[in-house]
Amino acid sequence: MTEVPAELAEEMRKQVKDRKSYLGVIERLNKASVEKHWEAYADIPWDDPDFLVDKNDPRWVLPPIDRLGQTEWYRSQPVEIQAQIGLWRVATAMKIGLQFENLLKRGLLNHAYWLPNGRPEFRYVYHETTEECHHGMMFQEFVNRTKMPIRGMPRSLSLIAQISPLIPLVNTELFFVFVLGGEDPIDYVQRRSLKGGHIKHPLEETIMRIHIAEEARHISFARHYLKYRVPRMRPFRRRLLGLLTPVILGAMARIMLSPPGPMVRHFRIPEEVVREAYHSEAGQQEIRESVGKIRDLMAELGVITPVNRQLWKAFGIWERPKARGAAARAA
Repeated sequence: MTEVPAELAEEMRKQVKDRKSYLGVIERLNKASVEKHWEAYADIPWDDPDFLVDKNDPRWVLPPIDRLGQTEWYRSQPVEIQAQIGLWRVATAMKIGLQFENLLKRGLLNHAYWLPNGRPEFRYVYHETTEECHHGMMFQEFVNRTKMPIRGMPRSLSLIAQISPLIPLVNTELFFVFVLGGEDPIDYVQRRSLKGGHIKHPLEETIMRIHIAEEARHISFARHYLKYRVPRMRPFRRRLLGLLTPVILGAMARIMLSPPGPMVRHFRIPEEVVREAYHSEAGQQEIRESVGKIRDLMAELGVITPVNRQLWKAFGIWERPKARGAAARAA
């Protein structure tokens, strides 16, 4: 499985200064989607004996970097229970991922519907939608094979989330903040897990590598879209974007990284263990770090102000931006 191309990673760090460079990014992303893409049922050997999903397989035991996996309560459980909890966590992340990407696809298609003829974004949006369809299929196939009662997002949140595909109809910049709010935290976790060699099951590793490689393009497009469009926004819309961004990011990061309630109840995980794992300073720091790239981008674009910075703090996702020059503008 190939890693994310180095040139795409570098592309994400470049400033889009004019329309020509912006169109160049889209052209490269379109080319990459044609040259390297995966299909859920063609490129994953689902029936390979090594890829079978057994809920008691010790390879599902949570790695040392996992907040819950570090607790004494978790380490004291039988290996089978540790494995089942680990598998439940992985399957829930995939279920939430496919639900988010369902909302994302509908939003992207709403955006594409109104694009005039000749707009280069149209082709890229359809490339991304196609790739997200395959992600949804491979995530759901994985969930099905666990035979666990995985629910994903809480029902109340799922109902509220149905408005998100409508966001591009009124504010495309805000929609792509929503996109990054769902993609960046899980990308942060997956890259850290792979880099540290913490993924032991070959099926999980294969799915994760496919997802990271294609999400690199999706994240790159969202970032460059914001870099090109935000400086050209009217002042009122920029202020509104600045106020709503920390609200979206604070909510999305917690949805992606917090323990699923059904798992907590199913395994009767004590409340104090959940607090120790996820509400400690270390747990909160993980959430702050998971949105670090978006926070730096918003600071670089001058969206963070002394006023809306208080919202970043209120949602527990504020840290001084690391981007060069951004820290001074956000101070």
